[in-house]
Amino acid sequence: MNTMDAGGRRGVRVVEKAGPWGFFFLLAYIGAAIYFVSQSGGTFWGVVLGLLQAAVWPVYLIYLALAGLGA
Repeated sequence: MNTMDAGGRRGVRVVEKAGPWGFFFLLAYIGAAIYFVSQSGGTFWGVVLGLLQAAVWPVYLIYLALAGLGA
C-alpha cells in the first residue's frame, strides 16, 4: 500500500499483525527454559544445554506427533 507523507514523498506502510504470537512464543520459551534449567543439576554446561533444549523442544514435539500418526 503506497501512501504519501507530509513532504509529498511516497512511502510504504507496513502493518505487523503477528505481535501477540511473538509474545506467546516468548512466554513458552521462558517456561521451557525454567523447566529444563531446573532439571539440569545446576552445572554450567547443564544450564547451557537446558537453554538449548528450551529453544528446540517444539521440533521434538512435532517430530513425535508426526511419528505417532505414522507419517
